[in-house]
Amino acid sequence: MLLIAGCGGGNNSAAPSAKPSKEPAATQTAAASASPEASSPAAQSTVKPVSFTYYSNYDWDTTEEWGRDSTTKWIADTLKVKMTPVQSSGAAETKFSTMIASGSLPDVIMMDRGANVERLRQPGLLVPLDDYLDRYPNLKKNAGEATLNMLRSEDGKLYQFPNWYTSSPNGNGGWIINRKIYKELGSPKLETYDDLYAYLKLVKEKHPDVVPLEVGAKGRGLETMYGGFAENKPYLPKANPVGNTLQSIFEDQVFIENMQYASKLFREKLITQDLFTQTGDQISEKLKTGRVAVYVDGDVVNPGRGADTTLRTADPDAGYDIIWPIHKAGLDATKITPNNYNSLGWNVLVITKNAKDPEAIFSYLDWVTSEEGQRILNFGRQGLYWDEFDADGVPILNEAGLNTPQGDKDKERIGRFNWVGNTTFIDQTKAKMDAQLPADKQNWTTLAQQKVTWKTSKNFTEFVNLDPLPDSEEGTIATAVNDIFQEAFAKALYAKSDDEVLSILNKANEDAKKAGYEKLLKYQTEKWQDNLSKMK
Repeated sequence: MLLIAGCGGGNNSAAPSAKPSKEPAATQTAAASASPEASSPAAQSTVKPVSFTYYSNYDWDTTEEWGRDSTTKWIADTLKVKMTPVQSSGAAETKFSTMIASGSLPDVIMMDRGANVERLRQPGLLVPLDDYLDRYPNLKKNAGEATLNMLRSEDGKLYQFPNWYTSSPNGNGGWIINRKIYKELGSPKLETYDDLYAYLKLVKEKHPDVVPLEVGAKGRGLETMYGGFAENKPYLPKANPVGNTLQSIFEDQVFIENMQYASKLFREKLITQDLFTQTGDQISEKLKTGRVAVYVDGDVVNPGRGADTTLRTADPDAGYDIIWPIHKAGLDATKITPNNYNSLGWNVLVITKNAKDPEAIFSYLDWVTSEEGQRILNFGRQGLYWDEFDADGVPILNEAGLNTPQGDKDKERIGRFNWVGNTTFIDQTKAKMDAQLPADKQNWTTLAQQKVTWKTSKNFTEFVNLDPLPDSEEGTIATAVNDIFQEAFAKALYAKSDDEVLSILNKANEDAKKAGYEKLLKYQTEKWQDNLSKMK
């Protein structure tokens, strides 16, 4: 099973202050009446002109050309910063290995934390960032010492610039329901797993052409369901925190109960039967055609928005609504946390020693993660959809911002080049900006996040960076345990009874222990306790 982490955070939907303000001249990006290409005194004093190469170490990511959109054109013209992309061409791991072997690393790389960062750090291929933190203070101020300490390598130095770090809850996981079907079936109580079971049976009876419960590709939604079987306990892959140690997931009573419930739904055909083979596009198509009654997954707010818009366009009474997480009877609904977030965010950027002027690159990244940079990268340059901002730095939408169709706004590609996102500022800002719009134009995703998903997310920073390096002894064990887990997960879903589910998980536990599971858990426990020490 995959651990799904959403990008987002904050929970502030207050309207902008009545009296708008502009930034002081010392930090102002451009006067409201100025040309979009006007010079920025603050930016010029803090951002050093620089040209660099950039590589995103992901198969799926293609970096667009710099300067083709209005945001990066403004950056190139005003800040004198230019980027040349290096593409993975759908083969990131091969490309990455080739660049290391040939010594042809790009200046900047976006990548996951962990093993690949160490592949560059250990042979001395990365630039430490510590000397720049006080000279360019936005990262240090916004991310905080505790988060930066969590990112430091074993030598005590900081090499990683975090992306979508946060100081506030975020997450996109949870439950949405088909509004029209729910109303047609009498809008029954849908709070507990007992309620859900009864409702899904009713859907199957009355709407045989509809999937009662969609759980996402590879059954990812079962991780979200896990969070409803205990209070304050979102899913931690392959381990179960008990006291001060990590113990076997196969012995976790919450996991066992979750799998028994999921297996029951699956064998009664109340869950989609093609969960191991369906694609994200196929799930999206089912949602957009209204053929899903209930959807649970690690991200429901983004697909939910698209499906809701499509259905309401054809029928104002159709669409999807987010609901409070479904949970086991007897639990406190306010303590159900199917989402988790960590202060480190999603991934990181590193600067390699191939860079001619690493300080200039850092100065630009630090500007991007500032309030000014985040405002421009995420909401467009000043003068496009906003001219002024309030005392909290929230852009006040101008006529174009209020009236331009979202489809036309999307053509601006705003947000595409925000590589070092400050989640708390962005999510609080977008919520306030959304509140400036009429109700029928407000963003479905933002409302769902404010209403439910951010309120049901637990801080899991202490559990980051637990995975061992792949070529270590513990890494080899982790691979074997993962294979055992995947096989047991599939078999458990196809089981014919609760007893058979338990038998399958017991056998998987025995096999995992033979593969060295206890050694892996000991290693991960030590990493967890080390995290806790760093966070203090």
